[in-house]
Amino acid sequence: LSDQVSFIGTVAAAGGPGAAPQGLRGWLRRAYRFATDRNDFRRNLLVNLGLFAAGVWVARNLTDIDLMAPQPVP
Repeated sequence: LSDQVSFIGTVAAAGGPGAAPQGLRGWLRRAYRFATDRNDFRRNLLVNLGLFAAGVWVARNLTDIDLMAPQPVP
């Protein structure tokens, strides 16, 4: 068991499978894969609920703007 643990630690430290990418590029890669994984129901549910909540927020906050009202003249 200890050999397996040390092997896993060595692979992760060497940047092999399971190692987290570093920096902004790695964060963007993880975010892209999170949003585009079509086979993960939980991820799709979370992404869709987030998009729905963002749409509701935008719709509620833009209803106060009357685009046909006369604008004040400075």
